[in-house]
Amino acid sequence: MVLGEVFSPNAIVVDLQSEDKDEVLAELVEQLVSHFPGANRSEILSSVEDRERKMSTGIIPGIAIPHGKSETLKGIHGVIGISRAGIDFDSLDGKPVNLFLLIISSSDESEKHLFVLKRIAHILENKNFFNEIMEQKSSADIHSVLCRYENQLDSV
Repeated sequence: MVLGEVFSPNAIVVDLQSEDKDEVLAELVEQLVSHFPGANRSEILSSVEDRERKMSTGIIPGIAIPHGKSETLKGIHGVIGISRAGIDFDSLDGKPVNLFLLIISSSDESEKHLFVLKRIAHILENKNFFNEIMEQKSSADIHSVLCRYENQLDSV
């Protein structure tokens, strides 16, 4: 199980407070760095913002996958955030985003970074995933749903 490790229950924000794109990126990064004292918040946020300027990662209706690289973190780590109201994220369909999956990795983890993005893409192909995630009220329940869907990938 890869995604269950990348997105630990303590890295899941059930009710994001942000109201716009800049705020949500900062809130997600803040959640991440709160668990990694050596992580450089400014560098990570800048990396994610730079990637977003190239093209919005809001490529699936209701879902965005902001990502970036940082040398202040070893390995690959993520944060899941839920906005019940939805946030204007300059998504390709022009609609608000409710589910955010932030991924940050060190440059020596490029292959795993792509592997994680691919696994997320496969899970997101199942339309039930988004609906089921949005029904959850706790980070533990969201993590459980993510792990269940990932396990289904492995059993196919």
